Amino acid sequence: MQPYPIHEVLPEILSALAVSRRAVLCAPPGSGKTTIVPLELLDAPWLAGRSIVMLEPRRLAARASAERMAALRGEAVGGTVGYAIRFERAVSAATRIEVVTEGILTRRLQADPMLSGVGLVIFDEFHERNLHGDLALALCLDGADALRDDLRILVMSATLDAEQVSGLLGNAPVVRGEGRSHPVEIHYLSRPADEAMERGVVAGVKRALRETGGDLLVFLPGVAEIRRVGQRLGAELDPGVAVAPLYGDLEHGRQLHAIRRSGSRRRVVLATAIAETSLTIEGIGAVVDSGWSRVPRFDPNTGLTRLETVRVSRAGADQRAGRAGRLGPGHCYRLWSPAIHSGLTPHRPPEILEADLAHLVLELVQWGVREPSDLRWISPPPAGAFAQARDLLRAIGALDGRGRLTPEGTRMAALAVHPRLAAMMLRGAASGQRALATDLAALVSERDIVRRIPGGANPVDLELRLDLLDRWRAKAGGDRDGGVDTAACARVDRASREWRKRLGPPDGTVSDATLSAGGLLAHGYPDRIAQAAGGDGTRYRLVGGRAAGIDEADPLAGSGYLVVAHLDAGRKEGRIFLAAPILLEEIRAIRVQVITHHQEVRWDPDAERVVASDEERLDRLTLSREKLERPDPERVAEAMLSGVRTMGIDSLPWNQEARRWQSRLLCLREWGAAGEWPDVTDDALMAGLENWLGPWLQGVTRREQLQRLDLPAILKGMLDWRSRERMEALAPERLRVPSGSLKRIEYRPGAAPVLAVRLQEMFGCTDTPRVCGGRVPLVLHLLSPAQRPVQVTQDLRGFWENTYREVRKELKGRYPKHYWPEEPLKASPTARVRPKSPDTP
Repeated sequence: MQPYPIHEVLPEILSALAVSRRAVLCAPPGSGKTTIVPLELLDAPWLAGRSIVMLEPRRLAARASAERMAALRGEAVGGTVGYAIRFERAVSAATRIEVVTEGILTRRLQADPMLSGVGLVIFDEFHERNLHGDLALALCLDGADALRDDLRILVMSATLDAEQVSGLLGNAPVVRGEGRSHPVEIHYLSRPADEAMERGVVAGVKRALRETGGDLLVFLPGVAEIRRVGQRLGAELDPGVAVAPLYGDLEHGRQLHAIRRSGSRRRVVLATAIAETSLTIEGIGAVVDSGWSRVPRFDPNTGLTRLETVRVSRAGADQRAGRAGRLGPGHCYRLWSPAIHSGLTPHRPPEILEADLAHLVLELVQWGVREPSDLRWISPPPAGAFAQARDLLRAIGALDGRGRLTPEGTRMAALAVHPRLAAMMLRGAASGQRALATDLAALVSERDIVRRIPGGANPVDLELRLDLLDRWRAKAGGDRDGGVDTAACARVDRASREWRKRLGPPDGTVSDATLSAGGLLAHGYPDRIAQAAGGDGTRYRLVGGRAAGIDEADPLAGSGYLVVAHLDAGRKEGRIFLAAPILLEEIRAIRVQVITHHQEVRWDPDAERVVASDEERLDRLTLSREKLERPDPERVAEAMLSGVRTMGIDSLPWNQEARRWQSRLLCLREWGAAGEWPDVTDDALMAGLENWLGPWLQGVTRREQLQRLDLPAILKGMLDWRSRERMEALAPERLRVPSGSLKRIEYRPGAAPVLAVRLQEMFGCTDTPRVCGGRVPLVLHLLSPAQRPVQVTQDLRGFWENTYREVRKELKGRYPKHYWPEEPLKASPTARVRPKSPDTP
């Protein structure tokens, strides 16, 4: 075996594991840690012939690393070195190094917490902070502390906070190794903000092909971008350059085509973040990095996951660039600027902080842990996501009210799939529909079998996919209409058959009625039942109230109810990608859902009336509504009050009398008049509607019926009789003037009250009239015979003495038939044109 850089630190690794039983290894890509360390540790004395289990975060890397180690020993996979990944296992009695992934180590720990026959567990590429890796490490540490103090644990990574992991492992020794890497020249190709990512990537690939030799590795966010870039490159590149995609769901043969070099043609490998790992891709001399990754972000408030395209972290960018320096000096073309690079986050957040935790919670409960604090974590599960996951497990019947595993939950855990899929498959088995349930589970969990329509939206119907899958099987793997992804069909078929094996043979009993695809799906996704909302058939509302949309041309648009398996939560409204129709009768029959019946009395803002109904509800969805003939009068009054609040204070029958009374009372409050004067501003009246208006709303159910209310009397009812009498004394509605007439006072909150009176009716009056016990003088509007103000004053005596003469001249000329005495203080007031006995001729 040729020497690798990791050989230089192997003695330290052996010593650390021999003495401390736990160690952390930090070594860059290309050092040989993934393939050399397990092989070199096989003969360690402390291993004593026991096996090594190595956890890889990705299936492709697990298979490739096992194949590489077997090749280094000159053996076939399944001999000394084997692997076990989802639905695929290559091991034998001779296997001593087993590379596993996708929760397989967790299942083994649950079945055998002592890990009998295992002497060392290696966590490779731990910097990816995969959810399964974090969980498996927590369980390994707990099991080792309680049952296996001789179990060795080695955590390996290229980029890692080694001290933090060391602390988690009980201050384990940290071993640092060097890599066999060559310098990589970084080129920043900042593209215009309005330029599409694909155009920038294609331009970067063309430049890299011109300026470098060897093959190119191109990092893109996801499969959709890989397909679009691949189409453009196929049309624009020289035929002598081969374009190969590489992503996790790609069939194994095509993955090998991308990983292994064959022939003399230059290659452009278009890959997702899967190529950041220990996976070795032959012949790479340059990297083109789009700078983006696609990651799921789980929102515990909605229970939904949103796919987000985010900037790569600095550590991720370094990992990607390093792929260009494996064979010799390389080049990395980054499609962003140095300024943007300096602002990248140092590391990608751990998956446990952003993921759906339902599977993790089920595993913990099965392990015997109720709270995550009972185990050791680098990053503990977030409390909100943990609580949401526990609620979901209760909803699908996996946990009881005290958080303990139910018999159904035990069966779900044994299936080793997401609890939603497990609940659906178990219900299918109980209803004699095992094949339908496992097909549904496979269609939901595997890559879509319907080929993506360029520039369009794929139909969302799962029943359509079930039919297409049956046709594919009938054609023995053929593709009749060209719209089906045959490789995806094969994966779905394989997963379905594997899960039927796990369910075991039918026991001959069928306890439930036959269910539709939507009815089965709802047992795993009870929180994803959606009801049509709106008239266009494109908007739906989920059980929890979240809105989701569907394309208007989709065959399922307009269906009354759907069960949604896949949707992007979106910022404001989700987008449905996979769903099945369900009948209302099936929704009512789902045992895991709680349908409530209660009387609903509410204000209908469109009809502007109170409506009363007997409603059947599923959380925030109203399944049915019937008119309630005799609703509770108090609830009707409450709904009417809600209507007044909605319509505003002006919906009440205000008239001049009511507004004048309101102004009088507000003036008394403003003047600080003795007594208890309630706040009757519009805002205060709205805030206290139930106190002063509520008792008068018996029998009122519509806006127009409010006009029958005697609002002045209702307002006056806010005062007791003593306060009403005092109000009349302090702020009288009218004032008797010297002529004997009663004149209305205009009360103005924030200003002095006004008395408008003809000038002649005030003859002989020397002092300005006052209210509020003489504290507040009135503003006199002295009027001409035509009722126009000729003087506005609060100093009546001063008017007579200083201004009257000038006013008299003008009025006498304009109204000669009227009485205009020279001495107004000695004249008799009159409401007539001329008094019967004038004081002066």
